[in-house]
Formats: sequence, structure tokens, C-alpha cells
Amino acid sequence: MARELKTVGVVGLGTMGAGIAEVFARHGLTVVGVERDDESVQRGRGHIQHSTDRAVKRGKLSVEDQQALFDRVTFATSAEALADCDLVIEAVVERLELKREIFAALDKIVRADAILATNTSSLSVTEISVATQRPGRVVGMHFFNPAPVQEFVEVIKTVVTEPDVVEDVLALARRLEKVPVVAADRAGFIANALLFGYLNHAVSMVESRYATREDVDAAMRLGCGYPMGPLQLLDLIGLDTAYEILDTMYKQGRNRLHAPAPILKQMVTAGLLGRKTGRGFYTYEAPDSPVVVDDEHTPLRHGNEIAVRPIKQVGVVGSGTMAVGIVEVLAKAGYDVRYVARGTEKVDRVRATLERSLEKGVQRGKLSSEERDAALRRVTGTAKLDDLASADLVIEAVIEELSVKQALFETFDEICKPGAILATTTSSLPVIDLAMATKRPADVVGLHFFNPAPVMQLVEVVSTVSTAAEVADTVAAVAVAAGKHPVRCGDRAGFIVNALLFPYLNDAVRMLEAHYAGVDDIDAAMKLGCRLPMGPFELLDVIGLDVSLAIQRTLYLEFREPGFAPAPLLEHLVTAGYLGRKTGRGFRDYSG
Repeated sequence: MARELKTVGVVGLGTMGAGIAEVFARHGLTVVGVERDDESVQRGRGHIQHSTDRAVKRGKLSVEDQQALFDRVTFATSAEALADCDLVIEAVVERLELKREIFAALDKIVRADAILATNTSSLSVTEISVATQRPGRVVGMHFFNPAPVQEFVEVIKTVVTEPDVVEDVLALARRLEKVPVVAADRAGFIANALLFGYLNHAVSMVESRYATREDVDAAMRLGCGYPMGPLQLLDLIGLDTAYEILDTMYKQGRNRLHAPAPILKQMVTAGLLGRKTGRGFYTYEAPDSPVVVDDEHTPLRHGNEIAVRPIKQVGVVGSGTMAVGIVEVLAKAGYDVRYVARGTEKVDRVRATLERSLEKGVQRGKLSSEERDAALRRVTGTAKLDDLASADLVIEAVIEELSVKQALFETFDEICKPGAILATTTSSLPVIDLAMATKRPADVVGLHFFNPAPVMQLVEVVSTVSTAAEVADTVAAVAVAAGKHPVRCGDRAGFIVNALLFPYLNDAVRMLEAHYAGVDDIDAAMKLGCRLPMGPFELLDVIGLDVSLAIQRTLYLEFREPGFAPAPLLEHLVTAGYLGRKTGRGFRDYSG
């Protein structure tokens, strides 16, 4: 049975340490906060004051409870004040030697039964623990920022951490109303090991000018529902902190995906550390301000000077969910839409599906009956591709098979008028392969809608090496007119979203495969620790493991990056027919 810890110490009262002290005090524990000097103590006390003042203002804490909280906290400048603590947690900067010095000093001060914990997010807990004469009483207790808000805590056990220490810390975390998971002592633990590979990849995208910082961030917010884009998140974390975490993980695992992108080190050296210095990937109004201001990298806000082709009539080829969704989006935006499906039966089915979807919009109050009727009047269906001869823009939304799409683009080339734009909604095939099936590759572009098209705001505009600038500008303008947010990128596997998302999902499978953590713990880490809308295994089961494997194979073949090779466990599950929710079993069993 876990013992009740009553008095806890916190060494280091920066943003993180002060937040941890506040959490302990909020839940009735006696807290001793230690900093190196009086000025630092006052700054730490100020952090807690500011945080609790906001809680009072929002009605989440009464003035009386705020005062009681401060009554439970003692501040000191000497570690001797920690002598009677049941647990002491260190929350200083991520420097191994400094942490080892602190632990060696604490070892001589605290009681023999006391637990020593580190809040490190990337350093080896084992290396910190051996600075003491009691490595078995040392554990990692990694809170997430801001500690009073974030529910997740990683409890890190080393190979010598005593089982009762782990149980005591888990019980304490639950008492703090946190969700703890136990992880072994490996760089990055669960959340950072998965998060920072993704962040590093996003930096490389921007560094290579594949896409702008704004488009990468918008793609992940709108395409995946992430609370922040990766570059915004790096600026919040601090580029120096991010570099240290990546460098530590790379040195321990030699995984090239964790080798910090060169621009990170350059920015850290130049003092561009993110929000805290007022400049990182973005420029801010002032240090510590969240308000982004324009700088030399801000895209020009184009007005009427953009050269775009007039688009009045749009053709859509396909009869699946994506095709019908695109027809609906464009018709509601005021375009005349002619869709092509194979045979009159499918033509009628598309129309019926469209009518049902628009009627739902009326019932939910998102559309008036007049708007529904106007949209339907703009839509005509046909079984003949020749009927696309007058279209200004043709969008292909058929099965993801290269040969089928290439044959279609050859036909477009013969049918469509000069100057018509030919677009593909492919999410994984090379757009240039479709462009070269025509005699007008400059008019071919990728226009990747996300499913369901009427709901998802994001559209990836994919330019090949041959796409004319005005063609990309034109389809981006169509997307905006349809209420979508276009992001631009080049023609390579995965575009922006899938190229960032699927290696992260693959890393999660590898982590499971290595028996480092279980499905539930990994999902909890990413949902609670990183505020992602779904955990990786939850998302893989929704997408379909077969679809995920196909995308991961495409990324691996394109980039030849060893870390992108599909995890064997993913391949084995697909071979066994465990494809996720659609078959009733994937990483979880849905048959019950």
C-alpha cells in the first residue's frame, strides 16, 4: 500500500517549478519552495501569484482558497529547509551536471526514506540518480506545462528504482488529480520521444522552403485538429529547450529523425529562442507576448494583383464520398458544377447523396432552404466525360490508382478546352505523373481536399515543377471562395499533413513494438500531455491500418529515410487482416 506523502519540496521556482509547487499546495500538501537567492524566490512567488490570480478571476479558485494555498507554501534560499520533506522534486534548467550537483546535495540533507524526483523531460534519470547514495529512491516525475492545467504526468523508473517508490509517486499523482503513466528511463520518455521527431520534421520542411511556416502550422491545425501548429509550438516551448531535447535523444538513440535540424542550432546561437525572447520562427510584439507581428518572412497579402484565370464552371469526376463532398462545397460557393459518374445509376446516386447532405444542412440551421435549392440548381450530373468540354476547372476524385488517374488525365487533355485547369485530389500519388500524361503539364495541379470535404477547412495546393504560378493561384482562390484555407507545397510524397503525421504514427507503433509502453499509455500521453485530439493508436484504427501502411510505404520509397520504414508490427497486423475499426480489430478490439 502506498504511503501518504504530506510535505514536498520543489527546487527551482521558474515557470515549471512554480506551477508544480502550486499543484501540490492546491491539493493540501505542505510545500517548501527553494531558489538560489531572494530575487529568484520573489520571481517564483510572483509566478504562483499570477497563476492563482487568473484562477480567481475565472472563478476557478476563491480568494479564501488562494490565501490558504499560500499559507501552505514556505519559500527558502537554502536546501537545508527541505530536511523534513517526504518528497523533493527538482525543476531546474535541463543541464545534467547542475541536476547531479543538486541531487548530491539533497542526498546529504533529506531523510533516508525520502523520495528524490526530477522533472527532467529528456535527461537520463539514471545518470542523475547515481549522483546520490540512494539511486533506488530516485524517480522521474515529469509534469507538463502549465502544470496546474495539464492532467498528464510521466513517472520514470530506472532499472534500480524501488517498486514502493513508484507506487508512492503514482498515488501522489492521482491525489493531484493527474493521469500518471509509468515509463522506463529512455530519452524523451513517451510524449517527447514522439512529439519532437514530428516537430523536427516540420522545421526541416520550413528550412528547405518546401512550405512556409504559416502553411505548415495551418496544415496541422486544420488538417489534424492540433491545438497549435508545430512552429508555433516550438516558439512556445523555446528553441533552446527543443534543441537540447532533440540533441539528447539523438545522442542516446542515434535516430536521424532526432538529429536537430541545422537551423535550430543557428537560431539558438543567434538568440532567437521563441516567445520568451520575442523572436523565433515568428516575431512577437514583445518578449513573452503571444501576439505575432509581421516580419520579413510574412507572406505578402495579395490583393487584386494576383493573376488568376476566370472560373465559372467546374467539373468533378468521381462518385465517392470525396467527389460528392467537393461538388457540395463548390455548388454552395456559387460555382456551376457538372459531375461525371460511371452510368446513370451512379449519377442518380450522387444526386441523392448530395440532396440528403444539403437537407441535413438545412435541418441543422447551417443552410437556408433557398440556399439549398440554389446550390442544387447549379449542379448537373452526366455519365459522359465529353460533357466537361466547357469546364474552366476539372477536379479528378477517383480511386487512388496511378494507371486509372493517368488514363483520365489523357482523356481530359483531349476533351478540355485550352486554358482549363486540370486538378487531382490525390493524397499520395505524384502529381507530376498525371501532368505528364497530358500535353499541358503547366495546367495541372494538386488540389487535396480533406475528408469530409464540406466540414474540413484545409486544402493542400500542390505545385509540380511544371505547374504555372497562375494555375496554383487560381485554385487557391477557388478554395478561398469556397470557404477553405489553402496551403501550398511542392509535389512530393505526403505533401504537408501526411508527411508529418504518418512518421509520428509509425514511431508510436515502434514504441509499442519495443514494449516500452502500452497502447493506452501512449494514447494518454499524446492526448493529455500534448493535447492532441486523438492518440496515435486511436487514430490509426480510424484511418485503417492498411491505408496507413500504404502511405508509410510511399513515404519510405520517396525519402529513403530508414526511420520512415514501416514498423514490422504494422505490417503484421495488416497481413493478419486486423485493419482497425472497419474490421472490428486493429490495435484495439472493437468486436465486443
